[in-house]
Amino acid sequence: MTGDGLTAGRPAPGRTEENPPPPEPTSPARTGGDGPGPGPGPSLGLGSCPDPRLTEVGPGAAAPPPDPDPPVDEETLGRIFLGRVIEPGDEVGGRWVREVGVGEVVRRVRAGGAALPGVGKARWAGLLARAARAEPERDLARARAAGARFVAPGSPEWPRQLDDLGDARPLGLWVRGRPSLRMWALRSVAVVGARACTEYGTHVAATLAAGLTERGWVVVSGGAYGIDAAAHRGALAAGGATVAVLASGVDRPYPRGHTTLIERIAHQGLVIGELPPGDHPTPSRFILRNRVIAALTRGTVVVEAACRSGSLATARAAQRLGRHTMGVPGPVTSALSAGVHELLRGEATLVTDAAEVAELVGDMGDLAPPRRGPVLPRDLLAPAAGTVLAALPGDRAAPAGEIAAAARTTPDEAIARLYELRALGYVERHGDGWKLTRQAVISARTGRSPC
Repeated sequence: MTGDGLTAGRPAPGRTEENPPPPEPTSPARTGGDGPGPGPGPSLGLGSCPDPRLTEVGPGAAAPPPDPDPPVDEETLGRIFLGRVIEPGDEVGGRWVREVGVGEVVRRVRAGGAALPGVGKARWAGLLARAARAEPERDLARARAAGARFVAPGSPEWPRQLDDLGDARPLGLWVRGRPSLRMWALRSVAVVGARACTEYGTHVAATLAAGLTERGWVVVSGGAYGIDAAAHRGALAAGGATVAVLASGVDRPYPRGHTTLIERIAHQGLVIGELPPGDHPTPSRFILRNRVIAALTRGTVVVEAACRSGSLATARAAQRLGRHTMGVPGPVTSALSAGVHELLRGEATLVTDAAEVAELVGDMGDLAPPRRGPVLPRDLLAPAAGTVLAALPGDRAAPAGEIAAAARTTPDEAIARLYELRALGYVERHGDGWKLTRQAVISARTGRSPC
């Protein structure tokens, strides 16, 4: 027993024959980023995360046997302990960890002496009360029962882009699912939006997520009702990869109505969260959770959001972190799109499909197809023939002289172009006059060739 009351070097609970690992989930088509990283490090839970290179195997491949659980070091136990004491995103607590280290913060909190700098007596008393109830060993046992592991900063599975949060960086993340969080986060996009969404928003979010997974991107969202759920379901339906970032313990699916969805995500993708097992969400924790979504991904797409939507906090966090921020426009009469439109009036980029998102956040060469209208047959005519064709009246036959005058050319030139147009099926001769064919009138309306 060390001075801070935490046991170092005790091996974490592992898998047994009665508690086998889940099958290998579907992984993204491409992991991208800086290539395969090192093998699993000292993260806790029901078997270590597979080697990132194994995330390339398909859903039909057999999962490799889990490695023995690595020992739980004092640093990891200290972070699990502090997860019960310090709220997510607490920059004061993060500064303590950065300046004096995890072990010293744990020792000071457990000892109950003088307050650390930056907090008053009332808040320090609250932290001490929390510390008295914190039991990291119990959290590890509960994580084992849920099939979760703890990923700490500095471990091989830790997504280094989360370090951009500075002192607001999570103390660690609880992770359910077999793939490597770090490797999946390297090529990920957040798709977020309103809980009270429209059918239009649901359709756009699901289609967008499916298109991104087909291009090898991991879809990250918050597991909430509305746009979040549509994004997760779109990715799962396409057989792709998705990550749910919860504002509760990873063993407590929230909302309860999404228990089946979150369990499916844990089986096919990843479910992650900062809060210890068993903890419940609060309004402030939802907002703080959004900073993790923003920092974890290359960019954030907001599909539908009212002016007070919490998903706008994700977009603002992405902008502060220098990530790409995108918005899908909606009807200008819809209050549920007013927040997105306000983003688009600022620094956000307008996107309408997965190709445009991939062009913005992807690598060089990931270009969306150009947007052009249909090419009509008359667009292919030579300029002189097109001018004569436009000079013909639409309701009657006209002599060549009248057509030449309207086309500002000579009669001989007009006649030569009229014979050319007749060969192409645009005009026909009526005595001494020329008239548009019925097929030519139809082609002007439908874009079909008159021939």
